[in-house]
Amino acid sequence: QVQLVESGGGLVQPGGSLRLSCAAPDFTLAYHAIGWFRQAPGKEREGVSCISSSDGSTDYADSVKGRFTISRDNANNTVYLQMNSLKPEDTAVYYCATTCLLPYDNWGQGTQVTVSS
Repeated sequence: QVQLVESGGGLVQPGGSLRLSCAAPDFTLAYHAIGWFRQAPGKEREGVSCISSSDGSTDYADSVKGRFTISRDNANNTVYLQMNSLKPEDTAVYYCATTCLLPYDNWGQGTQVTVSS
């Protein structure tokens, strides 16, 4: 099974920025749509953003539009999620997946993002 590795999370103050990375040591991400999802405590996992494999088109949840940017670096086999103007409600564990839709059954460990003053 494909194993994706998320990194880049941390503790940041409201209004701050983080860049998350999604890497795959043994899998070429460029051939697949990649989605970012998040799960906050006590809440269901939700889609945050997605980037297609064909034309690089992107999509965002309404709650992050204008603040988050998803991108690919095919040379480094990595997909990024640039998160700006972070809010406390962005606090969650963030996951990437080889899909833009739920359900999905091959989650990695995720990376914790905490937005707090």
